[in-house]
Amino acid sequence: MDSKVTNILLSGVGGQGVIFAGNILAHVFVQAGYDVKKSEVHGMAQRGGEVTTHFRYGNKVYSPLINFGEVDFLLAFELLEALRYINYCKDRAAVVINDHKIFPPAVALGFAKYPTDIPATFETYFKNQVHVVKGQEIALRLGNAQAANVVLVGAFSRLIPWIEDRMWLNALTDLLPKKLQEINVKAFQKGREAL
Repeated sequence: MDSKVTNILLSGVGGQGVIFAGNILAHVFVQAGYDVKKSEVHGMAQRGGEVTTHFRYGNKVYSPLINFGEVDFLLAFELLEALRYINYCKDRAAVVINDHKIFPPAVALGFAKYPTDIPATFETYFKNQVHVVKGQEIALRLGNAQAANVVLVGAFSRLIPWIEDRMWLNALTDLLPKKLQEINVKAFQKGREAL
């Protein structure tokens, strides 16, 4: 039996749908027959604070927490939140980053500067494993900025080619109310096209 466990870290800020994205992943990987564990850290989520989901899947997973330096996939919903977790990534990690900035209070108040060229920093270490997606822009074109998280999940799904598309679409229809399904299916498909 294969004992490999794959580690996925999702990071963003409150209101970006990080937790929901983790729920989509859980639904999909359980459908695909994996054991899944996940853990969420909300922080000051309602005030724009950081939100992370540790997500692990394999034949048997004993703990939901990912150790420092053990992330196989980083799915970041905001640029600075990607940078915050760069040291959690393995040398050969694959990274999907939303090309979107949300200024933390210290930056908004002028006490700190937002780091420049975060994607280039990732490319220095992870080369062609870095995928920057304009999730917010794509979601706005579809008419719903809140669907950016599903755009990012769609892009991420391209990195897991052995999971059938129908499983991702099943997750969206099972987890969302009917009135939100159509826009989110479109967001997912546009995310897949963006990678």
